Amino acid sequence: MQAELEAQYEEFVRARWSRLVRTAYLLTGDAHHAEDLTQTALAKAYRSWRRVARSDNPEAYVRRMLVTCNSDRFRKRRVAEALTSAPPERARRDDAVGRVEERGVLMAALAALPPRQRAVVVMRYWEDLSEGEVADVLGCSVGTVKSQASKALAKLRGYPGLGLVADAPRPSRASAGQGDSR
Repeated sequence: MQAELEAQYEEFVRARWSRLVRTAYLLTGDAHHAEDLTQTALAKAYRSWRRVARSDNPEAYVRRMLVTCNSDRFRKRRVAEALTSAPPERARRDDAVGRVEERGVLMAALAALPPRQRAVVVMRYWEDLSEGEVADVLGCSVGTVKSQASKALAKLRGYPGLGLVADAPRPSRASAGQGDSR
């Protein structure tokens, strides 16, 4: 009986692979992630193939698994990938010293902020909490979080020595896959 189920599964994969990968591509927008997502969903389908095969529409069942696996991808904290054509050069001692100095200036600038503004900046931009989450933690309104963040960022931009940090390119919220609607 097990051999028959495996044969059904293999036939299903052969017949539906390209369609499932296309669906996954539309979900992810990336061909490599689409193949990974399809493989993950099919691996889960294999583990429960007896139940999947008994369903009225196994393809719909697996497609739902695909959507669920895609949603699961966003629940895990992901590190942004930065692909380059050549490996980066080794950091020189001067680069490391410069980063330590920049960090020291940043820490001093944060220490110069009033406690509430510092808390908003740290939770919002360092801990990456949404405005609503910061408001809950601080026991204030979302509007207060927004105004405190605005004031704090204005002070940080004017802090001596932070010019290099403030002028550095910042990732846009859209490219980082983040939004305020968490």
